[in-house]
Amino acid sequence: MDFSLIETMRWQPDAGFLRLDQHLRRLSRSADALGFRQPQDVKNRLTKEISGTTALRVRLVMTYRGKMEITATPFEPLPEDTVWRVRVAKTRLQSEDSLFRHKTSRREPYEAARAEFSKEDADEVILLNERDEVCEGTITNLFAEADDNMLLTPPLTSGLLPGVLRAELIRERKARGEVLKIDDLRRRKLFVGNSLRGLIRAELVE
Repeated sequence: MDFSLIETMRWQPDAGFLRLDQHLRRLSRSADALGFRQPQDVKNRLTKEISGTTALRVRLVMTYRGKMEITATPFEPLPEDTVWRVRVAKTRLQSEDSLFRHKTSRREPYEAARAEFSKEDADEVILLNERDEVCEGTITNLFAEADDNMLLTPPLTSGLLPGVLRAELIRERKARGEVLKIDDLRRRKLFVGNSLRGLIRAELVE
């Protein structure tokens, strides 16, 4: 295999890893689906290798043969009043491409979409699929607030990564899957988010 599986997690001095079991379940499911060797003793390795006095961004990369590399860098949470400007890319995802339902080092469409806008022009870039359905951001899932305050998030059938934060919000009945179009982003309160950063308020820039 010419790509690896990836999990990016947040570690807090007072709480340890956030959503660790969910990350490891996703890693195991992806390994099974893509024919990778199942990860061995990951939880013990992570808890032994990671420590500190400040929040950390922990990245786990696993090869086809199950070899793992774990790296940690300081992480500074965003201020609560942060609002990200999001733009829509011309680059498209294909809803039937099952590879992009797994978090891997194969990130060509996401990198192409991100390259369409400078960091000054957009904090995050949203990708659509071939049916003009909203999929996801380059590093986040997307959420639009419904009239009942439930968060609407694109379903996996639109073609996107099943993010760990997204899954948690659905499981807690704070979000539900629903096909979204650009008009939905224009008229609804928006958020983007992932397990590392949590939910971030967003506004569509056109």
